[in-house]
Amino acid sequence: MMRLVCLCLAIMLPLPGFCRDLSLGDAIAVAYVNNSDIKIQQEKIKAADAGELAAKGNFLPRVNAAATYARNQSVLSVPAVPPAKKDPGIFSGYREDNRLGISLSAPVYSGGANTAGLRQAQTQTAIQRQNLRARKSAVALETKRLYYGLLLAGQTRRIAAKLVGLAKAHYSQARKKYRQGTVSRFDVLQAGVQVAKLIPEMVRADNALELTSAELKKLLGLDLDEDIVLTDKLEVFPIKIDEKAFLKRAYLNNPRMSLRSLGVDLGQWSIALAGSLDKPRLDLGADYSARSNNTGNIFDQRHNNWSAGVTISVPIFDAFSSRSRVQEAKSRYRQALIEKDDLGRQIAFQVKGACLDLKRAEVVMESQKSSLQLARQAMRIADIGYAGGVNTNLDVLDSQVSLSQIEKNMYESMYDYLMAQAFLDDVMGNTDCTE
Repeated sequence: MMRLVCLCLAIMLPLPGFCRDLSLGDAIAVAYVNNSDIKIQQEKIKAADAGELAAKGNFLPRVNAAATYARNQSVLSVPAVPPAKKDPGIFSGYREDNRLGISLSAPVYSGGANTAGLRQAQTQTAIQRQNLRARKSAVALETKRLYYGLLLAGQTRRIAAKLVGLAKAHYSQARKKYRQGTVSRFDVLQAGVQVAKLIPEMVRADNALELTSAELKKLLGLDLDEDIVLTDKLEVFPIKIDEKAFLKRAYLNNPRMSLRSLGVDLGQWSIALAGSLDKPRLDLGADYSARSNNTGNIFDQRHNNWSAGVTISVPIFDAFSSRSRVQEAKSRYRQALIEKDDLGRQIAFQVKGACLDLKRAEVVMESQKSSLQLARQAMRIADIGYAGGVNTNLDVLDSQVSLSQIEKNMYESMYDYLMAQAFLDDVMGNTDCTE
């Protein structure tokens, strides 16, 4: 918690020339704090909590106090019959009519409407919390994509610069050998052209590095001029692939699947709420008031009155309103079931695709790792052979390009593996998305 607070303070108070060290966990935490959609969703949860509290209030009695004053031109005159316990004015009124009262109403039976309304409100709160999990999971996945992408862009830039350096060194060697008369001018021209061909690739790598860095800063809400240093590395720790276990966890923990299940629950309570409209209602009511033409004696026993009663309302004909609402609710319920089943198939497809991506990336990664040492040896042999006049200029250039391509393929496969793993975590709901 203290670390998160420090990160928040650092975001709010950027220092000139400040360089921020970011692990992947730090980056996700900063993204959670600064993402506008997450902030909006948190406010929606507060609104849903308030709605749930209001639904609970429907079970409680209502108490109201009222004070009125009226100036009447004329009132019904009712003579008091001694010894009257009540002033006749409290029933017929006064010219200067002052009244203070308190009333109470309490629901006894609402045909199930209050219960259904409460369950709907509770389901809506749960839906908003799952929406927050889904949003945080999406932000975490995007942060991983850009974080790993920036690491990959750094490696790509390094490989491109290294290849340009090797090409320039070979160009210098070719020029030296040409001056010694051991190679043709064609070799020199070919080596120079190779350097020129590699420069645009390095420039593209530079641009990709800067653009990915800017995208990550934008996602995290950081100043684009702020320097960041990624403390994690582009490294892979392979996991055991168990598609059935992954799928089971996804069904149980994926926030989108939870949303679909909650949508089904919401549909059930909507049917119950709509069905309550054609059922009787029973309410209790009580009222106590004091009324007088003189506020000085309004609380005198002769100026007060009370009433209490029971209200029963039975719907007889509502122009098919309740029936149509029940039919509408049932249709939405069936729609929610179809959407849940459809999402289940989508999740199964996504899990299978992620498992296939993991397998493919691991095979490519291992093959490139095993070939990397061979490519380095081949380049050394080509360099030595060219210096000794055994190998050709093309042999050296091909070995350099092959080495850089294998390195690039290896890091790209590592990125692919990490992203497949991140996507699988997202599908299974493994991302830490707590509030």
